[in-house]
Amino acid sequence: MALDYSKWDRLELSDDSDIEVHPNVDKRSFIRAKQNQIHQERVNRRHQIETLKYERLVNDGLLARIDKLIFSLRAFGTSTANIDELIFQALIQSAGAFPNDNPPPRPKNVHANVEAQPTYSQMMGTLVDMVKKEVDSSNSGNQLQSIIAELQVHYNKVDNLQKELNTKLGELEQEEARKITSDNIRTGFDSSSISKPEEKPSISKKAVPKPGAAVELIHDPSSTKPGAPQRLDSVSSGAEADTEGASEDDPYDEENPKASKEGKEFSKIPIGDYRACYAYISDHPAVIAERETDGLLVEAFNAAIDGKDARSKQCVHQALLLQYCRQLGRDGIGMFFKRIMTKDHQAKKVFTDDVNSTYARILKRGREMVAEREAEGEATGGVEQIQLHAVDPNTKINIMIPPTNSEDPDEAKAREVFESFPPGLQRALESGSLDNVNKILAKMSVEEAEEVVGQLGEGGMLSLEDQIIDATTEEGQAALKEFEHQNHPSSTHVEEGGRTEDPE
Repeated sequence: MALDYSKWDRLELSDDSDIEVHPNVDKRSFIRAKQNQIHQERVNRRHQIETLKYERLVNDGLLARIDKLIFSLRAFGTSTANIDELIFQALIQSAGAFPNDNPPPRPKNVHANVEAQPTYSQMMGTLVDMVKKEVDSSNSGNQLQSIIAELQVHYNKVDNLQKELNTKLGELEQEEARKITSDNIRTGFDSSSISKPEEKPSISKKAVPKPGAAVELIHDPSSTKPGAPQRLDSVSSGAEADTEGASEDDPYDEENPKASKEGKEFSKIPIGDYRACYAYISDHPAVIAERETDGLLVEAFNAAIDGKDARSKQCVHQALLLQYCRQLGRDGIGMFFKRIMTKDHQAKKVFTDDVNSTYARILKRGREMVAEREAEGEATGGVEQIQLHAVDPNTKINIMIPPTNSEDPDEAKAREVFESFPPGLQRALESGSLDNVNKILAKMSVEEAEEVVGQLGEGGMLSLEDQIIDATTEEGQAALKEFEHQNHPSSTHVEEGGRTEDPE
């Protein structure tokens, strides 16, 4: 079998013993100098390869953004709108298509003497300013088409640069692979195996909501005010008795967005105070997150439902301000604020129109929900509730909490009933306030509240000084009407344990 020894011709040697030098030149010094030369050429070549690969990545990202900008501008067709407004809209659209505004990180020692690499937003801003300046100096008729043509010229320049870069990179890589060096030496057939114990499949526990987590519903059937539209952050059902003292620092819920503390502080900055907005965003860069925009829009909707139109518009304004800053990238924020703070600049007009249209939609939907809820309240005649009240204002209802570790069987049984109540109801009973108990009962359904009232009576936790009329029966209703006519003819009373309906 013939052996191929041609690969040994690729060995790059710097200390060949057969080398001949001039008699006046020291052979060892010559070999050492040759070694240094070979190593330095190899280092420079590899450095060039890394630099060209990095520049190729940056240019690829820039080409994609220029192409997207040209596409956005062409979509305007023969629009006669202001050219600055069209360019600004196209920049926002093109920036939104690329979530990462920063170029890839530079390898070590690549452009080490150059300042920090500019972001793509800065590159595009510089390019647009340069193109617009060239178009303005040419005094062309159709500025939009001239800008598109000039951007295409710059696109072709970068594309040609990429082709030259790829050619040069291929030559360097071919030269690097032409010689076998000590760096190419690697272990060929060396392996090790370690027997690892079999991992037992982990048993995932069912997610349990942590105590105090609020249950958020859009429609709240237990509202105490009929005809009132339900806020997006309202809660409902008897489980609400467990949500007293819920923390505001709950994890972010994508289905029910809620602005953070920083987002709410940002929403309080007056409309038009862009310097304060820019300073706040600079000090709190995390506030431009998408969750803050969503949370502030929810705040705006709730304010519109509550009739707080000024607060609603302010939340919309601040939410869209964060959205624009996020789409333009961190380095585009300064350019954005500079343009909207410039008097009569088209960027401010575009932003203001967006705020007004968004606010109008939110306000319209809020008014519609108010009307829908009012119509629903008129049709149903109110929401049924269970409340505890004494008929006679002079009569006091005392709340008695069963003692712990009691030897009395009745008290021990009553204690078990008390401990079976939700924590929120327990705290309300321990406070001794009938109003607190009624607040918890109002959050429950009628069936749940009736069961709780029955347990309170059986456990002896309610003590009354005077007679209580049960208006859930026909006899009690007749007695109540007679009592009201005799004592308080112009007042409305709610019976203990009785059902009430909120008047329209």
